[in-house]
Amino acid sequence: MDRTNASVVTEFVLLGLTSSRELQLTFFVIFSAFYLAIVLGNFLVILAVASDPHLHLPMYFLLANLSFIDVCQASFATPKMIADFLLEHKTISYNGCISQIFFIHLFTGGEMVLLVAMAYDRYVAICRPLRYVTIMSRQFCTILVLTSWAAGFVHTLSQLSFTVHLSFCGPNVVDSFFCDLPRVTQLACVDTYVTELLIVANSGLISLSSFLFLLTSYAVILATLWLKSSAAMAKALSTLAAHITVVILFFGPCVFIYIWPFNTYSVDKVLAVFYTVANPILNPVIYTLRNKDMKAALRHLRTRCLWTRMVAGTSQVTRIISY
Repeated sequence: MDRTNASVVTEFVLLGLTSSRELQLTFFVIFSAFYLAIVLGNFLVILAVASDPHLHLPMYFLLANLSFIDVCQASFATPKMIADFLLEHKTISYNGCISQIFFIHLFTGGEMVLLVAMAYDRYVAICRPLRYVTIMSRQFCTILVLTSWAAGFVHTLSQLSFTVHLSFCGPNVVDSFFCDLPRVTQLACVDTYVTELLIVANSGLISLSSFLFLLTSYAVILATLWLKSSAAMAKALSTLAAHITVVILFFGPCVFIYIWPFNTYSVDKVLAVFYTVANPILNPVIYTLRNKDMKAALRHLRTRCLWTRMVAGTSQVTRIISY
């Protein structure tokens, strides 16, 4: 992305998580393992949903798309953070910084809307069970997923429109491990008061509207479950609890960071790690451990992989003997 201002700054310095060399090496090992787990765990969910006919349902279709967004969300900054643990001077170009801002708001905005879509799916399944198949058709689910990406795209473009016109001609040190919009805006050489208000209003609009919709949906669902039989309520609550847990873990850090977006707190880095690394690894764990169908699909997937390897090994031995 080309710059259109007269800025002097061509790169930003990232302070990272710590200045301790020993801790950086330790974090390199820990976050490398976490990132590998994120990629493998979420792609296992996607593969299980795609390969098991029993999971060709709206809920699991949306879950597979959530896993894909989680991989994307973990990948926009985590690989660079891991590489920076081995570097003494951590820098990122202006274009790279703007790209990180673009992707974080694209993925987080898209995930918010996708979580709303998943809540709507549970609402229809519990409150309108007889019309579930008709309402949650594959075409409608595809529209929901495309809408989530479109909402994230519009959100991130609106955020960037507040940033690209800013001039950076002095400080270039970002007290984080990636370029987040509030931290970068503070470094501008012009008065950013109005820009800060617009950023907060924009982020608050999509966050608050999504969160209120989720609260309303789950309140209606819980009220409906209260009137059902205990057996039906227990089964529905098992799935619903996973959804509510994911929503709390996702929106909690975002709310704290953007309530005081232009004041720096020591806990901000911890929360940033939480929604860029912890959430993407917790989501597949929460949904698989609390869902019998997902656990069964993963067992079947493992069995098929072992069987394929065994057949391939047998065929290789047969070819060697024949030769």
